[in-house]
Amino acid sequence: KTVKSGYVKRLTDEQIQSLVLEIIGSNVISTYISCPACEQMSLGIRLPYLNMLVKNLKKYFSFEVQILDDKDVTRRFRINNIQTSAKVAPFICYLPLSLTPGWNHIQLNLANFTKVAFNTCYVETVRIAIFANCRLRRIYFADRVYPDDELPSEYKLFVKKKKKNTTTLDNTS
Repeated sequence: KTVKSGYVKRLTDEQIQSLVLEIIGSNVISTYISCPACEQMSLGIRLPYLNMLVKNLKKYFSFEVQILDDKDVTRRFRINNIQTSAKVAPFICYLPLSLTPGWNHIQLNLANFTKVAFNTCYVETVRIAIFANCRLRRIYFADRVYPDDELPSEYKLFVKKKKKNTTTLDNTS
């Protein structure tokens, strides 16, 4: 966790009545959480579907995923609601993100995006960093997209009177 001009705290979200992590910062990149904490270590997660349950706080928000591909190269996806178009460079891909008001379920097919952006094959997720400004309910990886009725309760949003919004980042069409 790095905090320069903001805070990271656990609180109960009134909308879903569940504990969440709130990450707030005046500058998006100055306040964030990352895993693993040590940059020399790797998560080693080989499941290609990244899922995040995130609340839109109507502020700039960003997250970054580092992956290892079949060329043994570490590459990054930086996804945010700041920019409006995608940009690909040899080691990083910037992707725009459009969030609906309230809670969103973000699904990112890392294998597909690695193929499209870098023309290589996804091997594993090395690191993930969540930057300000959001509320975070859950991050999990999966081997495929699962319907809600197949997910454990802690991997779902419990929103009363409203259905969750889904933003799917999957470029398979």
